[in-house]
Amino acid sequence: MSIRLKMLLSFTSMFLISLLFILLTASLYTIAATGDLQSFRDIYKVHYQVNPLTEQGESIFQEMKFLAKNDPDALQNKVLLREYDMKLRAEKSGLYVRREDSQIFESLTFHQPELKQALPAYDLNNYQIRSTFNISERFYAYAKFDFQYSDGKRGSVFVIRERSPFAELTRKLLPMMSLLLIGVLIIANLLLFRWITRSFIKPLHQLRNSAEQIKEGNLAFKLELSSNDEVGQLSEAFESMRNQLQQSNELRQQDEANRKELISNISHDLRTPLTNIKGYIEGIRDGVANTPEKMETYVNIIHSKAVSMDKLVDELFLYSKLDLNQEPFLFKVVDIVDFLEDSIEELRYDLEDKQVAFDWDNQATGPVMVSVDLDKLKRTVVNVVDNALKYMDNNSKRLSITLQADLEWITMVFKDNGRGIPEEALPHIFERFYRAEQSRNSSTGGSGLGLAIARQIIDGHGGFIWANSKPNIGTTIYIQLKRLTNEETGNGNG
Repeated sequence: MSIRLKMLLSFTSMFLISLLFILLTASLYTIAATGDLQSFRDIYKVHYQVNPLTEQGESIFQEMKFLAKNDPDALQNKVLLREYDMKLRAEKSGLYVRREDSQIFESLTFHQPELKQALPAYDLNNYQIRSTFNISERFYAYAKFDFQYSDGKRGSVFVIRERSPFAELTRKLLPMMSLLLIGVLIIANLLLFRWITRSFIKPLHQLRNSAEQIKEGNLAFKLELSSNDEVGQLSEAFESMRNQLQQSNELRQQDEANRKELISNISHDLRTPLTNIKGYIEGIRDGVANTPEKMETYVNIIHSKAVSMDKLVDELFLYSKLDLNQEPFLFKVVDIVDFLEDSIEELRYDLEDKQVAFDWDNQATGPVMVSVDLDKLKRTVVNVVDNALKYMDNNSKRLSITLQADLEWITMVFKDNGRGIPEEALPHIFERFYRAEQSRNSSTGGSGLGLAIARQIIDGHGGFIWANSKPNIGTTIYIQLKRLTNEETGNGNG
């Protein structure tokens, strides 16, 4: 239920209860002060002056009216009158018959000594045969017929019915009813206040406390949701915001830690070759390289270190552009078999120079078309192969490349028999600047960007790259790309 509806129902209920309380209280005090029904009595009169009797009572009255017209002296027969009175008692009515100023018959139903004085005067024309009267707090409606006895004396027959004893009941119950109404009003107010407080005010207090915690920098809490109304929706949106802020804060802290690590790694990887270059230049300046052979050696080492630095800067620049999505991909539709065979041909001489036995296993049948950026995919293959060669320190080095293909994907498998990767390091080898060899010795590893760049490139192709490894047995790296269907290859370049 919405807060708007809750508030509407609450205030409507309060209004109706208060209005009812005021009306009832005013009516009760009016009745108690005057001693009669006042306006209530008037309402009764309007109705009962027209229809004072029940249907059965009216029938009995018509019989006695007929008797008064045709045999008036029979209305002095008390046995007959008692029979009529017994019939009227069943209708909660009574009979009263008079002759001039004397009483002929009065029903035992009434027990009212003042009844005779309360009855209207004779009206032989019978202009008004139905009306009402009251004796103290008791209210009566009647039907009468005035007639003359055979001796000319006036007579009247009344069929009388007592109506609601509301005034007396009200007088007796007034204190209790007043207290009851006041109690109901107080309890209703308390219940409505508690309902609104629990469903509206309390959640707002929780939101305020949560906002203060966020202002103080505390995001490690959870806002409990307890309703589906507008406040509940606000709390849900607030909790979602807090959760996103917490994730953003954790990500910022992680980025800050990564930035510090990145600066440290770059500083280390640049300082080492710079220190070497500086040392060899100082050796040349100090005359340590005093022979042509030493001079050539020093110059070659300086050149090698400069090339290493240039390669590191180039890899760092490429990774940064890939990470920021600022490196464009130029896709072309090619046969992956031809691509791998060309790449292997370029790598073959380097593999032979390093005495690495090489196997190429094409398990696909026919052309296998994919949409790739040739330069970047070639860079990926080179990085994966270079990474494998760096960690081959056994006497019998072996590297194999296998191509597998199904209807949906192609998979390139690069398997070596190097030292392998420790299990705890395997999930991190595609992270930037990560080396399983933590010493960061350039002789036992590269910059730590090769596989990170490979992952960025494969992600840019919408593919997957992962690795399996066993220490002292070898490492296998898998690259999976989407294969093009015959319809897609008909589109030419991507």
